[in-house]
Amino acid sequence: MTVFEASKRPGETPPADAVAPRDSSADAPTSVARLNATIRDFVARWNTVWVEGEITSWNVRGGNIFARLKDTRSDAQISIRIWSSVRPRIPGDLAVGDHVVAAVKADYFVKAGDFSFAVSAMKHVGLGDQLEKLEKLRLQLRQEGLFDASRKKRLPFLPHVIGLITGEKSDAEKDVHRNAELRWPQVRFRTEYAAVQGDRCVPETLAALARLDADPDVDVIVIARGGGDPQTLLGFSDERLVRAVAAATTPIVSAIGHENDHPLLDDVADLRASTPTDAAKRVVPDVSEQRALIAQLRSRATTRLTQRLSHDIAQLEQLRSRPSLRSPDPIIESRSQDVWLLLSRGRDTITRQHDAAGRATSELRASLRALSPAATLSRGYAIAHLEGGVILRDAADAPAGSSLTITVDRGSVAARSEGEIPEAPVPRSG
Repeated sequence: MTVFEASKRPGETPPADAVAPRDSSADAPTSVARLNATIRDFVARWNTVWVEGEITSWNVRGGNIFARLKDTRSDAQISIRIWSSVRPRIPGDLAVGDHVVAAVKADYFVKAGDFSFAVSAMKHVGLGDQLEKLEKLRLQLRQEGLFDASRKKRLPFLPHVIGLITGEKSDAEKDVHRNAELRWPQVRFRTEYAAVQGDRCVPETLAALARLDADPDVDVIVIARGGGDPQTLLGFSDERLVRAVAAATTPIVSAIGHENDHPLLDDVADLRASTPTDAAKRVVPDVSEQRALIAQLRSRATTRLTQRLSHDIAQLEQLRSRPSLRSPDPIIESRSQDVWLLLSRGRDTITRQHDAAGRATSELRASLRALSPAATLSRGYAIAHLEGGVILRDAADAPAGSSLTITVDRGSVAARSEGEIPEAPVPRSG
């Protein structure tokens, strides 16, 4: 703290630092430092006060926040400073336009002569309890897995019918229609109107969602609103609506508010769009981009096919340039003599083997014929067979009346036995 000492010499004009502001005059002015110090000491005795206002500026520098609060009923404003040590104790979503109450204490900077208020606490007006409940609900739904990316459904590449839930004659409806039709002129909509704020917001939105989700022609549903303050967006954080969106079978896109708006519907929807315009751009593809992509793919396919054909033609030319394919006659002629020699050698070998086999066959035929009964029959002999083909070897086996078959050199005759003929006695020589 600066200490100001009085003059030691009577009758002389005291230094400016020695003159208190209440004792200053044209002949004995006080110093700027003494004036600022006096103001600082006076302000330091003020107690902390709670003030209500609207945030009109919000600048973060070096971890500290420098902002301004404006009176809600007039143009009066004050400057506020939120030191980095205080930031963890205030809501993290404060922004320009928020209606707040703050605990402030006057603070006067002697060096710069700036008058501002240091903030020790700040909260939304009328939304503090609601926002706290929403954060608890957000934590509960996250723990239940409703925000998990694994449960979110993929949007169809080109939806045939887009379901749209929005306010009647709203800018959000116009933005979605205009931007979607610019990207894909043939896109079709089925629009269900619902209140987008107030007490009717949740029940009407739930009813519209149920109708669109039950329609088999609707491929994707967009819930759109054109932004607003946190109070007007509370309906889109209602637990009933959030759970209904999570249970829907149709992919759902949340397009509520602007980039800084973040109702619970954004977390549970299958896709969050920053604005209704962004939703239209992300739901349908751009026909010009798709045509350019197709042209690019066709060009790439043509290039690849041309390269492949050129490569194959080069390979064929390389094969044709080889001696064996360029002039095959010498190779064939050089091998023809070898083929003729091998053929002659094979023919001679087969002829010799055939003649040897013929001679062996003739010898075997002669041996067989010599041993065959047919040779005996050809000399005038005959073979007698009893019934059943049994060869008669003993005359006693053919008593009188037995049927016989007599086989001669050529054919057979039937005969009947007259019985055994007794052998004539052999005459004895004299």
